[in-house]
Formats: sequence, C-alpha cells, structure tokens
Amino acid sequence: MIPATALSMSAEHYARIYRHLFPGDGLEAAAVIICTKVPASRLRLLVQDVVLVPYAECAVREPDQIVWPGSAIEEAIDRADSKDLTLMLVHSHPGGMFEFSDLDDRSDQLTIPNIFHSHGTHHGSAIMTPDGAMLARVYGCDMSPEVLDVVSVAGDDLRWWWSDGKHKQRPLAFTNETKEELSRLVACVVGVSGTGSLVAEQLARLGFGQVQLIDFDRVEARNLNRIINATSADATSERLKVDVFANAIASYRGDQVAIPLASSINSRDAVALASQADVLFCCVDTLEARYICDLIAASFLIPFFDVGVAIPTRRHGNGSAIADVCGRIDYVRPGGCTLQDRGVYTPETLRAEYLSSVSPQSHEEEVQNGYLKGVVEQAPSVITLNMRAASACVMEFVARAYPFRHDPNSEYVRTAFSLADGEEERFAESSFSRSTNIALARGDEEPLLGLPSLRSPTTEVSHVA
Repeated sequence: MIPATALSMSAEHYARIYRHLFPGDGLEAAAVIICTKVPASRLRLLVQDVVLVPYAECAVREPDQIVWPGSAIEEAIDRADSKDLTLMLVHSHPGGMFEFSDLDDRSDQLTIPNIFHSHGTHHGSAIMTPDGAMLARVYGCDMSPEVLDVVSVAGDDLRWWWSDGKHKQRPLAFTNETKEELSRLVACVVGVSGTGSLVAEQLARLGFGQVQLIDFDRVEARNLNRIINATSADATSERLKVDVFANAIASYRGDQVAIPLASSINSRDAVALASQADVLFCCVDTLEARYICDLIAASFLIPFFDVGVAIPTRRHGNGSAIADVCGRIDYVRPGGCTLQDRGVYTPETLRAEYLSSVSPQSHEEEVQNGYLKGVVEQAPSVITLNMRAASACVMEFVARAYPFRHDPNSEYVRTAFSLADGEEERFAESSFSRSTNIALARGDEEPLLGLPSLRSPTTEVSHVA
C-alpha cells in the first residue's frame, strides 16, 4: 500500500537532529523542525530548517520526561509564520520506546493548539529512538492525531522508518522482503525512451507500488530498435510512449501501478506529479530536462539517479571510427552535489542547447564567434549500451536502499564506464565542489522550483491601470 503521509529530510538535517537528541547523557532532549510540503494530494512534509532546544534551558530533563521552554517554539513560529510552514516538535526516547507515550499525548494537547493560534493547518510531533528510528504524527485544527506512514532520509544510504514497525531491520537485497517494501514506494521515471524504458521495466518488475512515467513524445519507427514494449503498430499510429509502456506494465502488474503523464518535465503537472515520488530516475537526452530534475530533487528532497550514454566518434582516414562507448550514472542526494556542481550542465551549455533548438543559425554564429563551446553531438543510442547503463542505474538504487557493497556508498556518487577501454571509475562527493542550493526543501512555494513559468494560475498578479 502506497503511504499517504510522510516526513522526509536530508542526511545533514537528520544527523544534526540525532546528535542533539542523543548527547550521551541518557536524558531526553528536544528540537523543533520546520517543514514545507509537496504541491499535491499526498501529504509529504519536507524538513527545511531545525531549531535545537538548548539543554540548559530545559526545566526538566529526565530519561523519560522533558520540559522545555516556549522560547524555542516562538523562534520556530517566527521563522515559519510568513510562509505558513508546518512545525514538528521532536524529542528523544533514550529508552528506545518506538511509540508515543501518554505524557507525549498530554503535552501535545497543551502545546500544539498554541501553534495553531499563530498559523497553519497541520502541525505535529515526532520521537526518535537511539537506533535512529523516527515516528511522527500530525494534527489538524481539531487536534485529532494522524500518525505519518513513514519517515525517510536520503543520504549515502536510503532509509525508511515505517509507522507499523515493518522493515526496522533493513531487508536483504534481492529478497521477497525487498519486494514487499518496494510495493510501498513510488518511483518516477522522466523520459521513457532508450534508457528510460529499460529503467521503468526493471522498477516495475522489482515491485515498486507505483511507477510514474513522464514523457511527451510519441513512438516512431526509428525508436523500435531501442524502446522495449514498442511495436510497429505503435509507431504507425504514433502512440504516446507513456501509454505504450503503461499498457505493458498493466499486463503483468495490473492497472494501478503505471501512472502515465504525456508531458514535458518542464510543466506544472509533471513537476507536481514527480513531487509525490519517493525516488526519481532521470533518463533524458537534454540538459534542460536534467536541470529541471535537479531542481525537483532538491525542492522536494527526493533521491535522484541520472543516467547518460554516449558513443563519440573520431575521424579515421577517409571515414570515422568509434572513439569510445561509455556511460555515466550519477546519484544526487538532497543537499549533496547537484548535476550542475558535477559539470553535467552549465548555464552556458543550457543556453547553447536552447539556441540550437529555437535558433540554429544564431547558435552556429555564436559557436563560430567563440562565445559557446557548442553542444556535443552524440551517436544514436543502441539497445546494448542502453541496457548496460540502465541496469547500472537501477542497481545503484538497490545498493543504496539495501546496501551490499564491500565499500561505503559514499564512494559511488558517480560511476562512469568505458567499454572501449574496459574500465569503470567511481567518484566520491569530495571529487566535486558543492555550491549553496537555494532550492533545497523549497516545497510548494510559488512559483514551483523558483521558475516563473511554473507559477500557479491562481497566484498570477493582475495589474489594473
């Protein structure tokens, strides 16, 4: 069953909260987390900021009780009020009890109504146990509690803590336990063509509860050598790629698993759909789409896997020769180095790509004048290379959700392979320079992703003369 409610946070925020809640003295400690949310029906709260309650300011700190000052809540309200953000009151359970106590219930009933007097429609509380597990709940204005289905943290490893206590011990990779947990998760695949169709096929057969498919394009005859499940009849009738693939998934998983959306990722509907996902897979061949996926992953705290392939050629005598056959898989954790930080795209290459699509002549003139480096031409993808890269991409997800490597996952934020040289390289995050990410946990703040083109029509400002 797909969880309807969730609390998600970056690895940095999670580590900061854990260190504060468990200072080593065996006593309870507290913090307030400030959350945005996703712009969709699913209630996913996203940790944007944390207020730590100083130990010395707590009137009582015992192994099973804490009394903390209202000043910390007031500080959090001041930060959250202007944007109508959700507050969650968090404290530790040093004894390890993974449930809310009667004392916790009474405390919430006294404290949280005061937050509602300030702003908001949802506020709540959470507990953390020494093993790092978290349990959270929210209240509506009537103060009726709803326990959130899951708390998730996307770091070098992917972690989910389920409110029903299942999978507290991480399942062993490639087992039925893995399949059962995946049935609770939503994967989003952006681009359902060469690598994307292969990624989506693996995700559906691994057992994801939902697989979102986002692609605006239609099947053509030239696609049939690399898009699985596409037929000559599909090409003749120019069927939408997402519909072709959704029908294929329905044939072995049922009608409710594939969620097709015939749209560019650079649309409000696509961004809203992707915001509900637990994992994002980017399988596109444009830099703009990668840029949008970068923003989606940061804004909604979604772990993000990007796959790319290339077959560069070189001149050889009077003809051409293959220079390399290569692929790249990048894992981007929320708050980590983005694709832009890693040089996958730059403002200059985004502009070059835009010019090449809307004004090829202007683009060529700038290339000739030396203003742009130009967009690298890639040989058409072939299914054998796509399969190699798509398998590595999904395996990267499996390795992070259900660790099995001998070396830590932190060493694999990028994997690059060359089939011509028979080499595979891995890169740690320290290989790249991380810039400040202003989109991190932006949530449903308008305009979505900070892009004016994605502003909600209801928030448009009309100017009257």
